[in-house]
Amino acid sequence: MRTDGDSWDIVTSVGLTALGVATFRALETIDPEPMIHDDYAAWFVEAAGEPHFLRMLEDPASAGMALFGRFMGVRTRFFDEFFAAAWQQGVRQAVILAAGLDARAYRLDWPAGTVVFEIDQPRVLEFKDRVLADHGAVATADRRALSVDLRDDWPAALTAAGLDPGRPTAWSAEGLLPFLPGLAHDALFERIDALSAPGSSVATDDFGRGLNQHHFDMEERFFGSNPFGNLNVVDLWYDDDRADPGDWLAEHGWSVHRATPFDLAATYGRPITDLPADLPAELLDRMQQARYISAEKRR
Repeated sequence: MRTDGDSWDIVTSVGLTALGVATFRALETIDPEPMIHDDYAAWFVEAAGEPHFLRMLEDPASAGMALFGRFMGVRTRFFDEFFAAAWQQGVRQAVILAAGLDARAYRLDWPAGTVVFEIDQPRVLEFKDRVLADHGAVATADRRALSVDLRDDWPAALTAAGLDPGRPTAWSAEGLLPFLPGLAHDALFERIDALSAPGSSVATDDFGRGLNQHHFDMEERFFGSNPFGNLNVVDLWYDDDRADPGDWLAEHGWSVHRATPFDLAATYGRPITDLPADLPAELLDRMQQARYISAEKRR
């Protein structure tokens, strides 16, 4: 269970979910028809040595996780394309909040002069930097990693590292929101807004309220196993009151776009049509309530 000021490394608590996400990215990368290419993801899984995720990489078919890999492919491609759209508009500052094992600073073709800021817990970034260094990875942007908790004063750390609030910025908050208490969740968007010049953009994913262990138990029943092994992910989430991200942004001068993972999968040419025929309507409804949100600041 979560506590105020808790911390983690890459194989415990919230850090373990980042390792799971890297595993799903690696699985989608080796799919015969991948939506993404993240050759860095497997490095992290292998270096961490966590048995459940290693087994998934060694035998993806028996893991029964292909569908989860495809959902992660949708999510990853959404954020990849979000950043590409931003730099095509001339944006040269990007901030990846709760960066985890995201390797976009290395695998995307950032334009010359782009600065990519990554924010996460110290031990997560230490592990990430060590693995990348061991493999001789070279960033394709000016990467600046900041070890700071998103519940703390991360704007001060960000501006001290060189973010210019007078220039447009592209922000991502991928897989982050349910891990924040309601007050920190709402403060996140207030701080993004305060640091964003007109022309800035933000992308996030929102699972909606009310997702609980019952839904994960149903997923395990119908998809073969808990994708995170013995970890009950919902034990790490907060379900207290918070603003709807899309509504909040729209009310504060941002143009907002929403899409479901099913919408995006169809757009990417990999429609999700092979869900179990006897999938409970309640679980399907929860899956369809997920939203990918992108927004541009008008003023």
